[in-house]
Amino acid sequence: MKEILVISVGGSLIVPDSIDINFLLEFKKIILTQNKKFIIICGGGKTARRYQEAAKNIVPLLKDELDWLGIQATILNAYLLKTIFKEKAYKKIIRNPNEKVNFNEDILIASGWKPGFSTDYDAVLLSKNFGIKKLVNLTNVDYVYNKDPKFKDAKPIKEISWKEFRKLLPNKWEPGLSTPFDPVAAEEAEKSGLEVIVMNGKKLKNLENYLNKKEFIGTKIF
Repeated sequence: MKEILVISVGGSLIVPDSIDINFLLEFKKIILTQNKKFIIICGGGKTARRYQEAAKNIVPLLKDELDWLGIQATILNAYLLKTIFKEKAYKKIIRNPNEKVNFNEDILIASGWKPGFSTDYDAVLLSKNFGIKKLVNLTNVDYVYNKDPKFKDAKPIKEISWKEFRKLLPNKWEPGLSTPFDPVAAEEAEKSGLEVIVMNGKKLKNLENYLNKKEFIGTKIF
């Protein structure tokens, strides 16, 4: 049986401003050249934030309402990926990460689920559901840093325990929160004994190196 790997694709990679066709082309090429099966979950990206900002500028919104807007953006991005992978992808988008699915295809695409956490948390639940102990989180930074990488003195971290990593995060999830891995997901991943690799999805050669068990740039959280 083929190894199954969960990949969480940050929405900022799919839709940094407009849809990044070059990213999608290269990502598809790398995935299809692997002798593995993949569960790929999509974030909402700029689409989610634009809808959230538009709504907030018109009416006061509850956190759950903002989250639901973001979730719809993840569904749209998930359908985009399912479409470009065509027959290689399972026919249905998985919205509930606890759903039991037997898929013969090489790729299963998932979206956001419900308010209160990000697709990071969904990715952790998918890993638990399928008995997978490694998860790749593609984001827009090379590493996890000891502080926001916008600061010049921010230092990259190559390996870190969940206990130490969680000290770097806020205590709770907020819609639109931008962190390498959301605090609710981090807590669940620690409980599950999950290993998460955080790497820059804009540098897809690096993902290819990781998949081929070569040296790569990124942070291992364990």
